[in-house]
Amino acid sequence: MAAASCGTKAMSLFKRTLVLSPTAAPKGTGTPSRPCPLSPAAWPSKDWARGEGVFVRLLSPTAAGLRPQSHSCSTSATSVCLLCPQDSLSSSLKTCYKYLHQTSRSFAPIIQALDEELRHPICIFYLVLRALDTLEDDMTISIEKKVPLLQNFHSYLYEPDWRFMESQEKDRQVLEDFPTISLEFRNLAVKYQTVIVDICRKMGSGMAEFLIKDVTSVEEWDKYCHYVAGLVGIGLSHMFSASELEDSIIGEDTESANSAGLFLQKTNIIRDYLIDQQGGREFWPQEVWSKYVKKLSDFAKPENIDLAVQCLNELLTNALNHIPDVITYLSRLRNQSVFNFCAIPQVMAIATLAACYNNQQVFKGVVKIRKGQAVTLMMNATNMPAVKAMLYQYVEEIYHKIPNSDPSSSKTKQIISRIRTQNLPSCQLISRSHYSPIYLSFLMLLAALSWQYVSTLAQVSEDYVQTGEH
Repeated sequence: MAAASCGTKAMSLFKRTLVLSPTAAPKGTGTPSRPCPLSPAAWPSKDWARGEGVFVRLLSPTAAGLRPQSHSCSTSATSVCLLCPQDSLSSSLKTCYKYLHQTSRSFAPIIQALDEELRHPICIFYLVLRALDTLEDDMTISIEKKVPLLQNFHSYLYEPDWRFMESQEKDRQVLEDFPTISLEFRNLAVKYQTVIVDICRKMGSGMAEFLIKDVTSVEEWDKYCHYVAGLVGIGLSHMFSASELEDSIIGEDTESANSAGLFLQKTNIIRDYLIDQQGGREFWPQEVWSKYVKKLSDFAKPENIDLAVQCLNELLTNALNHIPDVITYLSRLRNQSVFNFCAIPQVMAIATLAACYNNQQVFKGVVKIRKGQAVTLMMNATNMPAVKAMLYQYVEEIYHKIPNSDPSSSKTKQIISRIRTQNLPSCQLISRSHYSPIYLSFLMLLAALSWQYVSTLAQVSEDYVQTGEH
C-alpha cells in the first residue's frame, strides 16, 4: 500500500483536552429492542485486550451477513466515505469536516458514525470547543488579551466575520477560518445552537478564571476539570436528549455527565505530567503534590522518583472514584451510534490509567497504550457487558499492582471493591441507524484508515508536483 511505503504517521487515539463524555437513551419508534449481545460468559478474558479481538470478524462485513444501508453521511473535503457521494454537503460543511479530521483523527470517524440527526451538530460543537481550547493553550497570547477573548468567545458565534489570526498553535486553522465554522453553527437547529452557546460561555469563563489562579485544592481540581471537560459531557447530554435519540433523563442528570467528563480529563492530566511541565503548565492539585515535594517540577528529578509515584497513585485513586458514575451513565444509553461514541473514550481512559499506575515512566516520558490494544478497545466497545468487562479488567490490573507500602493503597483497594460490587440494570441497546455494533465499529476503523491513506497520497502528490516544478 502507498500509505505504508510513504511512512504514514500513526493516528492519535486520544485528544489532549476535548474529551467526549456519555449521554443517553432513545424514545419513539425505531428498530425493536434487543438484549445486549454478550452474556457474562462471553466477556473478554483477562488477556482480552492483548489478543486479536474482533479483527478477523471485521475484515469482511458481508461475510458476517452485515450489509450497509443507505444513509446521508458527512465527509471532509479530502477524506473518503465509502457509503455516500461527496456532493451531498455544502462547501463550508465539507471544510468543517476537513478541520475535524485535521484536529482529531481519532474522534472524526466516531462522530461520522453517529446518526444523521446528531452528526453535524456534534461536529460543529467539537470544532467550536477546539477553537476555544486552542486560544486557552496558546502561551504566546498575553493574559490581558486572552482573558476577554475567552470570556466573550461565545458571542463570536453570531459575528459572521470574526476570526483570530495571531495564534501560533498547530490547530490555529479553526481560529483563522472561524467564519466557516460559525456559519455552519448558525445553520444548526436552534435547540443545538442554544446548547453550544451556553456551554461555550461557561467554559470560556472557567478557562479565564484559571488563567489567573493555580489549581491548589482537590476541590479546585474538580472545578477546573468541570470547566474543560465536565461541561462537554453536560452539553452532549443536552444535545442527545434534544435529538430525541435518548431519553430526557440524560440531559437532566448533569451530575453523572460531569463525573464521566472528569474521569477523562483527570486521566489526561495525570498522564501528561511531563508534557505539561515542559510547556509551562501545571494541573496537578497543590494540596496533593505539596505533601511530597516543594515544587511540582521536583517530581522529574531522579532522587524524587519514589515520592513522585506515590503522588501519582494518590491522584489516580481519586480518578477511579468516577468509574461508578461512568458505568451508571453508559448503562442508560440506548442508541447504538451514541453508545459507541461515548463508550470508546471511557475504555481508552481506564486502559491508560492502568498503564500509568505505579509507573515511573510518567515522569520520564509519555505513557501510551499500544496501537493494537487501542484499536481492539475501539472495536469491542459496542455494548454494555463488553464495556463493563473492559473496565473491570483494567481495574483488576491496577489492583494487582498496588504496593502494600503505598500511602494510598487502602483507598485504592476500597474504590476497586466498590466498583467490583456495583450492580447494573439490564441493558437494552437500540440502533436507530439499523447498523449492527460490529458494522458500526468496522465503519469507524475503515473511515480512519481511509482518511490516513488519502492524506498520505495527497502529501506524496504534492511533494511530487513540487519536485517537478523545481
